[in-house]
Amino acid sequence: MTPATRSETASSIGLLVLRLGAGGLLLYGHGWAKIMDAAARAPTFANPIGLGSVPSFWLVVFAEVVCSALVMLGFLTRLSSVPPVLFFCVAGFIQHAHDPWGRRELAFIYGVPFLALVFLGGGRYSLDAALGTRWPWRRGK
Repeated sequence: MTPATRSETASSIGLLVLRLGAGGLLLYGHGWAKIMDAAARAPTFANPIGLGSVPSFWLVVFAEVVCSALVMLGFLTRLSSVPPVLFFCVAGFIQHAHDPWGRRELAFIYGVPFLALVFLGGGRYSLDAALGTRWPWRRGK
């Protein structure tokens, strides 16, 4: 591994902040509350794509808790960012499609950082980098 340039270091610190911020806010602000009240919430959860309330609930919990934690650690960052992006697309475009913009906006505000991480990865300060995780489209690096 070559020494990082100042620009690469700054970019990796920015990705670390993005990962910790997006993942932490989603995990602690939304996912943790769902886990703590799962028995009461699951049966009455929204069913926007027709899978049923309980499966929809657990898919959202997977995105908000498991994937957020993996993103924070920088483990399989690109892959771990996909479920939150899909969840926020469903929330913004389907579940809250007829709500005022202020209600839909939160889904997009959360979704954009995860979408950026799909393309950017975790940076040098991630488990991906420490473990040498390589993606097919990044063979040359």
